[in-house]
Amino acid sequence: MKLDEYASYDALGLAELVAKKQITPRELAHIARDAINTIDGELNAVVETYDDRIEGLDETTLGEGPFRGVPFLIKDVFGHETGRKIEFGSRLCEGMLVEDNTHVGDLFKASGLNILGRSNTPEYSMAGTAENALYGDTSTPWKKGYSAGGSTGGGMAAVVAGIVPIAHGTDIAGSIRIPASWCGGVGLKPSRGRISFGPTLDENGFGLAVNHVQTKTIRDTATMLDCLAVPQTGDPFLIPRPDRAYADFLNSPPRNLRIGWSVDPLMGVKTDPEIVQLVEKVATLLEEMGHEVTNQSPVFDGLNSVRKFADVWFFGFDQRLHSYSLRSGHKIGPDTLEPVILKIYEHACAMTAADFFPAMAEMNSARRRLAAFYDQFDIWLSPTMARVCEPHGNYNLGRSDVDMDNYVEEILAVPCQFTVPHNIMGTPAISLPLGMHSTGLPIGIQLGTRGADEHIILQLAAVLEQAMPWVDRIPPLHVSQT
Repeated sequence: MKLDEYASYDALGLAELVAKKQITPRELAHIARDAINTIDGELNAVVETYDDRIEGLDETTLGEGPFRGVPFLIKDVFGHETGRKIEFGSRLCEGMLVEDNTHVGDLFKASGLNILGRSNTPEYSMAGTAENALYGDTSTPWKKGYSAGGSTGGGMAAVVAGIVPIAHGTDIAGSIRIPASWCGGVGLKPSRGRISFGPTLDENGFGLAVNHVQTKTIRDTATMLDCLAVPQTGDPFLIPRPDRAYADFLNSPPRNLRIGWSVDPLMGVKTDPEIVQLVEKVATLLEEMGHEVTNQSPVFDGLNSVRKFADVWFFGFDQRLHSYSLRSGHKIGPDTLEPVILKIYEHACAMTAADFFPAMAEMNSARRRLAAFYDQFDIWLSPTMARVCEPHGNYNLGRSDVDMDNYVEEILAVPCQFTVPHNIMGTPAISLPLGMHSTGLPIGIQLGTRGADEHIILQLAAVLEQAMPWVDRIPPLHVSQT
């Protein structure tokens, strides 16, 4: 199989070839390695490959799920396989090894995926761009030197460039959806609690963070959600799920929905006029499909709220880094932490409960104000990002002009303006690559809905995938273009 043929399949398409014995998992692993060697010098999306999952792959160790044999990248965050490296894009953690398997890692394996390497991410996933001092910057496949977004920029860039058809992502403020928008892929953030963080954590980011994947197609997204939405022993709470598989919902259109759409700045960042036009185009299309569509924005004082509850993210960060320092043997300081992360660490060292509990209270208030939107609407339609992707350096954690007084404005506001509300609410949201900007860069459109209602936005996304298809778009930095 040639690289251009390999890259034309989604994950389920490759798995079907394996099931029909038209290709073996080992052959797919070799092709993925060739894809990395061919294009990743331009992207810098992959930070490590596992030889035992490529040249030394024992195919009998692969799970029997729907993605059997499909090449997959795991994000360089938290670690999911005992004994593998986990470095969080940080020099402090360089060479550090994973201590315990996770439930989600086990579920990835059970799905049949062949986890053959790690993807790039900013240091500790604390920026909306995959740039770091340890491994360098990841480019969007659409323009070298321009950000792939973050924090899961490496995974999404690899998917859109044809290296792998599916990759792991995490999302605490938009980290799956931001790269989906800036790279031109599909990124679903599931509901809080939908995918287990066990066994070492109840929740990550006090409920803000989730695990899932980045894909090219809605069917891959839905099928992987079926594989991962499996409650685990000891999970702190369970949330309802439909009585049939998520993938089954893609076979029928959704009921008529009440859709509220908005492009209003939520954190002071004006939306690009061409992105506004695309949101309006999607809103009109949905109205023509029979949905009730209204221009209305949720209530969210974004900058002030995020400034306050940023302390939820940072509380205990110093203890986390102390633990990593002990494990890695590296000392905390300017030689091991990027400038913005060092300032966050110093801020965390000085934090007390008197900082943390008001931040939690603000998050509770913001959650309830935002969620009132769903008293009137089933769907929130918005841009994923207010702007198309920008050159490296704009939101980089290596900046010396950023401190705790302007971190939210300088690092978070542009990437997270439309994404972070869904993390605050704990509700699902998906970014779809529904259009292209006149600059030749992709535009992501976001659909959000009530908690536990992933099936609703997946149904709607499947309809839009047919009406405004994207799968045949090939970026300049793609394995088929070399």
